Amino acid sequence: MAACAYDLPEIVRDTPKSTEAVVKLIDTLAPSVALKHVGALHTPEDFQRIKTKLAAQDITILAGWNKLIANSHAQAGYIASPVEKLIRGGGSREEPEPDNYGRAFNDVAAAYQLALRWKISGDESYAKSAVAILNAWATTCKRISGDSNTALAGGIYGFQFAVAGELLRDYNGWKQEDFTAYKKWMKDVFYSLNMAFLNTHWGTCDSHYWANWDLANLASVMAIGILTDNRSIYNFAVDYLQRGKGNGNWFKVINYVFDGDNAGLAQIQESGRDQGHATLCIALMGHIAQMAWNQGDDFYGLDNNRFLKACEYTAKYNVAKLAVPFHEYTRKWAANCAQTEVHTQISDNARGTERPMWTGPYYHYTKIKKQNATYTQMGMSQTYPEGGGGDYGPNSGGYDQLGFGTLMYTLD
Repeated sequence: MAACAYDLPEIVRDTPKSTEAVVKLIDTLAPSVALKHVGALHTPEDFQRIKTKLAAQDITILAGWNKLIANSHAQAGYIASPVEKLIRGGGSREEPEPDNYGRAFNDVAAAYQLALRWKISGDESYAKSAVAILNAWATTCKRISGDSNTALAGGIYGFQFAVAGELLRDYNGWKQEDFTAYKKWMKDVFYSLNMAFLNTHWGTCDSHYWANWDLANLASVMAIGILTDNRSIYNFAVDYLQRGKGNGNWFKVINYVFDGDNAGLAQIQESGRDQGHATLCIALMGHIAQMAWNQGDDFYGLDNNRFLKACEYTAKYNVAKLAVPFHEYTRKWAANCAQTEVHTQISDNARGTERPMWTGPYYHYTKIKKQNATYTQMGMSQTYPEGGGGDYGPNSGGYDQLGFGTLMYTLD
């Protein structure tokens, strides 16, 4: 479906952005207000801080840097393997050919890592290699195919390709016509699919798909809005994250906040499903919160630091291996929500899942918001120094998040 089918009417609200300590609402700005092109996730100030600390041989930043440059994806000369038809959910009625999405998650991990090496070292060989990857995909890949899992490909890889593109937008070796073609590719192939999923949930009820599906697509929409200078696209993500009917709504992803003896903890919608997906929600929310923060929108602080409480809950169970409370949750699914399932306890399936995702939230909450993050800190320590795609096995789960938080998010 063409991207133009999802040109968005602008959201209009009367309620201003909250000025209270507790962020109650993140309002959208008029489409005429320019988006900030500061690297999506990583700003010029971030890179200057990192370069200064590397020059001073800061132990933590040096450990993160060494993790990056040791990764096989972060090497100049990396050769992309684009496909015309990106398949996730192959071998199915919808798509009989086999999956090939491993090519996408390897190549976009390389583009991101090479972009970081260029930004930090100044060596153009890394930028040239990264741009070659992005151009190869934009000129080769025409569509995403498969069963319902196309939404995961469109979301996860759409987000990552958009972030890589945004990091390289100021590289003068990327021809303007190629960059323009790349942005069009992002809208035509990824954004159109993101919006089709978020608007229809493939013909099911809005609560059918687990939270990570919506989050992945919202991360992609937000990043593509930034990349393509389209605040209406960006605003759609900001609004959906607060008012959307699907499980990607911030208040549905984090579906219960505890009080009393368990104050400071909050349950993830997928906590009763398994911990692999519960941690994926944390990883995706961390990326979304950081992108939004760099645009002046505080999802970290929304609803009295609701995301911090979800981080603490998830890390307490998965990292500290301590008991956590559970609030009974009924999931409605299938067409017209005709099916239900009741979760009465947290799932121990995949308990202990490790993802490189804790450092960003930890430093934001402890250094910027001056909050305690006891269990999040334990998660950060467990994965120190954080790597990225290629450091956590060959399967897609190791590539679902961009990683390298030790290098990119450590603050004084």
